Amino acid sequence: MDYHQFTITIAEPFRDTLTRRLMELGSLGTAEQDAAITAYFPGSIDPGEVLKELGLVRSLLERLDGPVAMDIVHSRLPDADWNESWKKSFQPTDAGARFTIIPPWIDYRGGRIPIVIDPGMAFGTGHHETTRSCIVLMERYAPSVGRDRFLDLGTGTGLLAIAARSLGFRTVIGIDTDPLAIEAAHRNLALNHAETVEVYEGDISSVEGTFDMIAANLISGTLIELAKDISERLRPGGMAVLSGILRGQDDEVVAAVERAALECTERLRDGKWISLACRR
Repeated sequence: MDYHQFTITIAEPFRDTLTRRLMELGSLGTAEQDAAITAYFPGSIDPGEVLKELGLVRSLLERLDGPVAMDIVHSRLPDADWNESWKKSFQPTDAGARFTIIPPWIDYRGGRIPIVIDPGMAFGTGHHETTRSCIVLMERYAPSVGRDRFLDLGTGTGLLAIAARSLGFRTVIGIDTDPLAIEAAHRNLALNHAETVEVYEGDISSVEGTFDMIAANLISGTLIELAKDISERLRPGGMAVLSGILRGQDDEVVAAVERAALECTERLRDGKWISLACRR
């Protein structure tokens, strides 16, 4: 089976928007290296349609922000080359004080806790700054909460839910509105022997009860919209770990969560990204 590879060079502020659109178009996964995003599609798709959609994305970004430099290179890859591309893109990476995120083809012998993530569908492989920051804050604040119930809101690959189980939370639930993300999460739960973690399709309104900690690695606008819901689902003294916030947008998110009766105790910066720790 052949695959289509699209390598798109674009300025950093636009890469997250572009990555989300590529996944919506049916990308099997994306990898960000240097100044480019590489996206893989099955050989059955029409590459002309993808190129057309990428042109529409550029036009939309230009209407919002002015001229956008975007260079696109398309090629076809045989199956073996595609697999090797993935293996080069997803190498082990440390997250927090105790975790190392590894792909399933690595035989890890280190002293840290391994989290195995199959990057076959890239809904969060642990290489992104926001994912690593979430784990740092989860580690830091888990000892200060009851560790009875944990919610991973927008679970993606299930990575944060798997980490929460290792941090000692007795009940761990992951939810996501994307059915493909749920498939990826179930696959990774099995790889990590974490089948006790509950993962299902839905939004925060579909979850019952309250939680000692909620992790939400989303985007600023969504965090603002969900601030009240997140607060209401936290137990008194519980912590919310909020990420996916670009620098310059954090004050607006903090204002929203404070209106929702949460106190932001920490802003963690990693490059252009801000992550928040907020207590109920």
